[in-house]
Amino acid sequence: MRMGFVMLAGRPNVGKSTLLNALCGRKLSIVSDKPQTTRHRIRGILNTEDAQIVFVDSPGIHKPKTALGERVNEQAYGAIADTDVYCLVIPADEPFGTGDQWVASRLDMTRTIVVLNKTDSVSRERVLEQLARVAELGASAYFPVSARTGQGLDSLIEELTRMLPEGHAMYPSDMQTETSPEAWVAELVREVLLDLTHDELPYSIATRVTSVENNVFHCEIVVERESQKGMVIGKGGAVLREIRRRVRKELPKGAGLELVVTVDKDWQHRPDRVQRLGY
Repeated sequence: MRMGFVMLAGRPNVGKSTLLNALCGRKLSIVSDKPQTTRHRIRGILNTEDAQIVFVDSPGIHKPKTALGERVNEQAYGAIADTDVYCLVIPADEPFGTGDQWVASRLDMTRTIVVLNKTDSVSRERVLEQLARVAELGASAYFPVSARTGQGLDSLIEELTRMLPEGHAMYPSDMQTETSPEAWVAELVREVLLDLTHDELPYSIATRVTSVENNVFHCEIVVERESQKGMVIGKGGAVLREIRRRVRKELPKGAGLELVVTVDKDWQHRPDRVQRLGY
């Protein structure tokens, strides 16, 4: 039996959350095309016949401009310290650059697999060119995969299993994540808002479930300015209705969702407010 922690590392928006969901076989981390979607460390647990692999979807490491950005980076660095094997995720459809190299410089490359993701979106020639470029990193192994189609994931899991230390399972065999239902619902609400809002507004939004009563999740949506409140509510409450409609599809049968929008001025620039909101 092998057991260990595998961190999915990389700069923002390279497909780490999509990869986590594909590896674990279910949606455990929200996905968006907007950078810096992931704000918390998400643990997804994969149980196979001979291993328990705990994947850690970390926030993308970046140059922070706010107290929230600093806290998000702290979570990413904390994941680095608690890891047995690293998967450095690099997109096949973008140039390999200084951002990827900067993240790689913070990892132990003897325990790192470079995962070239999004191979389904480029030609075979482009995949080979990208692999040749990333070879300079000196990683333990290189795997071209597609999180969207699942191509290459079985081979990646086999290699990760081989690299993990021997040990006993830490989690029950039917457990797939540490994320609480309350935290998951708050993230689902934020995922819909990421899709419905534009420009800088998504980064000014925080969500948290404040209570659960009679199987109804009460979720607070926090914005930074009064002008943003109306945008989140929508004309006649249209945006809130769309959030409820989409999120309820993901909830257990019979569960409900109530939403309230509040203003906490410049919350993401204030460390005490960032902490209050659970970051």
